[in-house]
Amino acid sequence: KFDGGKISALVGRSGAGKSTIINLLPRFYDPQEGKILIDDQDIKKVNLKSLRRKISLVSQDVILFDDTIRNNIGYADSNASQEDIEKACKFAAADEFIEKLPNKFNTIVGENGVKLSGGQKQRISIARAILKKSEIILLDEATSSLDTESEKVVQNAINNLIKGRTTIIIAHRLSTIHNADKIFLLSNGKLLDSGNHEKLIKTSKEYESLYKNQLK
Repeated sequence: KFDGGKISALVGRSGAGKSTIINLLPRFYDPQEGKILIDDQDIKKVNLKSLRRKISLVSQDVILFDDTIRNNIGYADSNASQEDIEKACKFAAADEFIEKLPNKFNTIVGENGVKLSGGQKQRISIARAILKKSEIILLDEATSSLDTESEKVVQNAINNLIKGRTTIIIAHRLSTIHNADKIFLLSNGKLLDSGNHEKLIKTSKEYESLYKNQLK
C-alpha cells in the first residue's frame, strides 16, 4: 500500500524485487496474489489507460527519439504550447543547457539522445514528466550514474517534480531516501519491514547492515 501525496522508497539488495514492484505499478503484469493500493485505490480496478496516464517513470535509462528537444519533451502532451514546454524545462533545470545550444529547442538529440550527456538526458526526462502532470512519479534511482555536479542539478529538478505528488523511489543508494515518508525493505521478493529511516535503523538488522555497508 502506497500513500497518496507521500514519498515511498523500495530498498534491498540486488535481486530483492524492487524493479518487479515498479513494473507492477503501471500493470506491465499483475500480481498472482494480493493487491496493490495507491492512495487506498486498488490499481487493478482502475482503467489501464487512465492508470498509465497518471504515471511517469524517471530512470537511469532515458528513452529519447532521434528528433528535436522540443518534440522529445512535447511527446508527453501533444497539446502543449511552446510556453508550456519552456516552463517544464525551467522546473527541470533543462533550460540552462538548452539555451546554450546553437539550435536551442530545435536541436536534434540523436538516436536515444546520443548527442546529450547523461545529466542533460535526465533533465529532458524530468521536463517530460512535469509536462505530463502525472499524479504518480516512479523514480528508478535516476541520479546514480551522474557526476557530483550533474547529480546536484538533477536532484533539485527531481525535488521540483515530486512536490505534492505520490512518489515511489527505487533506492540503490540509501543516502538518497532519508526524507522518504515510508521505506519498504525487501529481500528475495518478500517485504521484511517498513517504516521511516529512523525507525528502520533501530529495528532492522538488515537495513542497518545495508546502510553501514554503503557508508563504507
